[in-house]
Amino acid sequence: MQCTLFRAHAELWYIIIKYRVDVLIGRCFQWGIQKHESESVSEPRHHHRNHVKLLENKKTERELSEADHRLIGQQLDLFSIGEDVGTGLVLWHPKGTIIRNLIRDFWEREHRKNGYQLVTTPHIARERLWQISGHLDYYRRHMYVFKKAGEGYVVKPMNCPFHVQIYKAKPRSYRDLPIRYAEWGTVYRYEPSGTLCGLLRVRGFTQDDAHIFCTEEQVQREVLTLLNFTEKILKSFGFNEYSAVLSTRDPKRREKYMGPDFKWNQAQEALALALETRAIDYREAEGEAVFYGPKIDMDIVDASGREWQCTTIQFDFNLPNRFNVCYVGADGCENEVIMIHRALLGTIERFFAILIEHCSGNFPTWLAPVQVAVLPVSEESMDYARHICQEMLRSEIRAELDESQATIGYKIRNAEIQKIPYMAVVGKREAKTHMIAVRKHRSGDIGSMTIEQLVARIKQEDKASPCPEDNANPNNPI
Repeated sequence: MQCTLFRAHAELWYIIIKYRVDVLIGRCFQWGIQKHESESVSEPRHHHRNHVKLLENKKTERELSEADHRLIGQQLDLFSIGEDVGTGLVLWHPKGTIIRNLIRDFWEREHRKNGYQLVTTPHIARERLWQISGHLDYYRRHMYVFKKAGEGYVVKPMNCPFHVQIYKAKPRSYRDLPIRYAEWGTVYRYEPSGTLCGLLRVRGFTQDDAHIFCTEEQVQREVLTLLNFTEKILKSFGFNEYSAVLSTRDPKRREKYMGPDFKWNQAQEALALALETRAIDYREAEGEAVFYGPKIDMDIVDASGREWQCTTIQFDFNLPNRFNVCYVGADGCENEVIMIHRALLGTIERFFAILIEHCSGNFPTWLAPVQVAVLPVSEESMDYARHICQEMLRSEIRAELDESQATIGYKIRNAEIQKIPYMAVVGKREAKTHMIAVRKHRSGDIGSMTIEQLVARIKQEDKASPCPEDNANPNNPI
C-alpha cells in the first residue's frame, strides 16, 4: 500500500517538475509566435499593458504555469504528442476524446439549428485541385505533397476547395441561397518545428470550418447573423469578453488585391457595420487584409486576462473566380457567388488548449470526461458502489468506480486532483440506507442524496449554461 501511494505521488511530482523546466520556453513560443496568414493557426495577442503586468507579477506567472495546458493535459490523461508519431501530431486519449466529442456534438447541434448543412470531405485530393485553387503555387512550402502511381496528390491543408466542389455538384439558383456548409475538417500543414507548442501550434488539426455562399444582397444579414452566432458559441464555453480586428486593404495599393472595388467596399462596410451594430469593440488594421478579401478576427479574453485570436470571418474573392462558382439570378443570367469563410472556434486543438487554461482543467459538469467518481470506503461497501456506478451509467452519467485498496482519504484526494465534479462516497451506513454521501469538487461535502437525486442534479447542470463562470478560475488549479 505504501509503495503504491509513494509511486503515485512520485509520478505526480515528476509531471510537475518536468513541465516546470520547459514552461518558460513554452510561454515564449506562446507569446512570440509571429502571425501567419489568415487560415493558419492563430496566435495569442496581448495588450502591452497586460503583457508587462504578467511579466512583472511573479505570482501570476506561477499560477499560469500551473494552468499550462500541457501539464494539465498529462495530469488528466487527455492527450499526448510523441516523437515516434511525429512532432505536432496529437494523440487524443480516451478522456480527451470524450471532451472533444462533447464539444463537437454541441457544435453540430447548434449549427443545424442555425441553418447549416453538415458535410464531410476526404483528407487528400489530386494535385490539380490545388493548382486551380492557387494553393500549390503560393502555399506549397506548408503542404504535404506526394505521388502515387505517377499521379500527384496533396494532403489537404484546408477545406475550402472541397466545399466549393460540393456547391458546384449541381446548378444553383438565387432561390437556393444562402447555402451554408459546415464541417469539422482535419487538415495538415507543415509548420517549422521551432514554432510548435503543445496544442497551440500543431501540424495536424481540425477546424470548425464553414463556408457561406450568398448573393450580394444577403451579405449584410449573413455577417450580422454570424456575429450573433459567434457570441452565442463563445459564451457557451465561458468566454464573455472579446474584441475584434477588422483587416482591410490598403487603398493606395489596390493592385495587390483581387476582386473589383465595389465588392471590397461592400464587404468591408458589411463587416464594419455588423461590428458596430453588435457594439463589439474593434480596431481597423488597414493594409492587413490578405489579397483575396477583408476579414474579422475575434480575440477572446480568458480568465487570466490574456487575449487569444479565435474566430475568423473572411471574405474570399479568389476561389469563386478560380472555380467559376456561380448562381442563376432572377434575370436568368449567371452571377458570381459571394463566398464567406468562417471558423468560430478556430482550430479544435488550439481552442481546447485555451479552454484548459481558461478553466485550469476544472471543466464544467457537462464537459467533464468523468462526472462522478464512486468511492467505496471499504470492501464491505463495494457491491453497493458497483450498483451506484451501474445506475449512473444507465442514466447516461459518466461515472467511474475506484476499486483500489487505498484509503478513502487518498481516493478523495485523487478525485480532486483529477478534477472530477462529483464524488459519491459509499460506506456501511450508505449501503444500509441506500444513500450516497456526496462531495463536490473544490467545495467538499454537500450532503446525502439518493442515486436519483444525484442523477437529477447532474442532468440539471447539463441543461444549464455550459461553462459557468465559477469554473474559470486560474488561481485555483486543483
